[in-house]
Amino acid sequence: MSIRLKLAISSLALTLAGTSFAQSSTDKPERIRGAIESFSGSTLQVHRRSGETVTIQMKDTTHLNAVKPVQLSDIKPGTYVGAAAIPGPDGKLVAKEVLVFPEAARGTGEGHYAWDLGANSSMTNANVDTVVQGTNGRNLTLSYKGGSNTIAIPANAPIVTLIPATRDDLSTGKQVFVVATHGKNGSYDGNFVVVEKNGVVPPM
Repeated sequence: MSIRLKLAISSLALTLAGTSFAQSSTDKPERIRGAIESFSGSTLQVHRRSGETVTIQMKDTTHLNAVKPVQLSDIKPGTYVGAAAIPGPDGKLVAKEVLVFPEAARGTGEGHYAWDLGANSSMTNANVDTVVQGTNGRNLTLSYKGGSNTIAIPANAPIVTLIPATRDDLSTGKQVFVVATHGKNGSYDGNFVVVEKNGVVPPM
C-alpha cells in the first residue's frame, strides 16, 4: 500500500469517527454527497443531493481516493468493514453498501451508530466474524467493542474498497462523497474526498 493511501486512511479514520459524535460544533466533520459542478485551482463546486451547491476548498492536506468493486467472496473472517444498513421488514439489518477497509485502516470508526444514507440508516464498522453466501441468503456477522450485528447483503448492494485517485479525476458530473468541515465565507474545507472513477460511484 502506498504512503499516500495510508495517510488517506488515517484521515478517514479520524473524520468518520468524528461524524459519529454529537452534532454540536461547526468544527464537526460533515458528509457531503453530490455531483461535481466544477473544479478550478483548489476550489471544488458540488451540487448536493439535497439541492444546494456548496464550495469545498481542496487543501494540501485533503486526501483524495476512489473506490473499486469487490465481491462478497473477497470478504473473509477477520476482514474489517464498514456496512451502512437499514432495518428490513423483520427488523434485521439490510446493507445499503459495504466498504472493505485496507488492513491499515483496521479500527476506523469502530462501532454501531446512526448514519445518513436514508431513513433509520446506521453504520457498523467492525470485524467480520462469519460470511454466509448460499441458498439461505448472504449475511455478514460483525463484532465490535460492545456488541455485534448480523447484516443481510442483497445482491445489488455495492461492495467496494478504496483505491488512489488524483485531482485529474475531479471532472464535471462525477459523483463524490466528501467529509469536510466548515471553512470561511460559507465554504467547506475538504478533509477526505472519494470521487467516481471508471464508472464506480462512491456508495457511502
